[in-house]
Amino acid sequence: MEASQFKSDQYVRFCPGCGDHAICMALQKAMAQIGVPTHQVAVISGIGCSSRMPHYLNTYGFNTIHGRGGAIATGVKTSHPELTVWQMSGDGDCLAIGGNHFIHEIRRNVDLNVCMFNNRIYGLTKGQYSPTSPKGFVSKSSPFGTVERPFVPAQLVLGTGGTFFARTLDVDMPTTVDCLVAAQQHKGCSIVECLVNCVIFNNGTHALIADRDQRAEHAIVLKHGEKMIFGKEKDKGLAVEIDPLTFVPKMVVVAADDPRVLVHDASQPDPTLHRLLALMGNNGDGLEVTGDGLPVALGVIRNVEMESYDEAVNKQIRDVRENAKVKTFDELMTTLESWTV
Repeated sequence: MEASQFKSDQYVRFCPGCGDHAICMALQKAMAQIGVPTHQVAVISGIGCSSRMPHYLNTYGFNTIHGRGGAIATGVKTSHPELTVWQMSGDGDCLAIGGNHFIHEIRRNVDLNVCMFNNRIYGLTKGQYSPTSPKGFVSKSSPFGTVERPFVPAQLVLGTGGTFFARTLDVDMPTTVDCLVAAQQHKGCSIVECLVNCVIFNNGTHALIADRDQRAEHAIVLKHGEKMIFGKEKDKGLAVEIDPLTFVPKMVVVAADDPRVLVHDASQPDPTLHRLLALMGNNGDGLEVTGDGLPVALGVIRNVEMESYDEAVNKQIRDVRENAKVKTFDELMTTLESWTV
């Protein structure tokens, strides 16, 4: 299939330079690569810039209300398990008003592909701070700097028992397409954090890793089964050390030829290492690239198979039907007490 088959006839109304353009193109490329026919795909969204996405994809789509995309997507997938269902959401739509639906679709492991666009700002409503804005961030709704600590999406996903988490950049098309394809192939709730730039209200928010000249030193693209090596010269690797005082494991940077360099295993059931990888570059205030030299992890970080909610619900329905003594409504009526007047 061709990416053009997944392009709708609607004019794409993202601002010029918005990172959402790149994710839209990557989605079209990924859908073509996956090869699921357009009539078997449904794209569900809430409200926000990224939630315009159903209009720009030549599939079934539903632009729902603010924060409720996850609830609608869960209903669509559970009632029509044969469909491939994508959910488009932003850091405000998904983590603020929609936070409850977000954590429970992860906890239930509904077979959805969730693209969470993270530009650390409310763009559609013109520049208020969001749940992922760094502490101290000055915006229209925090003129003296927000005093809140932000959500770290990866921490939330893994803490909720997530089976799939990936992170990508709007300016890295190959990695984005790979993450989206892997998300669709995963049978369960797949969360892809898409780091996107809001050129109008939060320009350069991911600059330290988005800049091509700095990315090799400040980011690492993880690939299952490959050594965790990064740097312009591919001379750095990642290893785990145990703090001798607290006995807490931590990621450290070592030479690429050090035998301690880890091989990435996205399918490891225990999330401890995945959590360490996902939180690299975050100092607790939501700031990328900390002073310890650790890079920001991109690519598929966790990919573990478990029974999905929609699969379990539909299996239960089949089992109940097979074992039920009453099969039809007419049969049910004959079992009830009745009177003739």
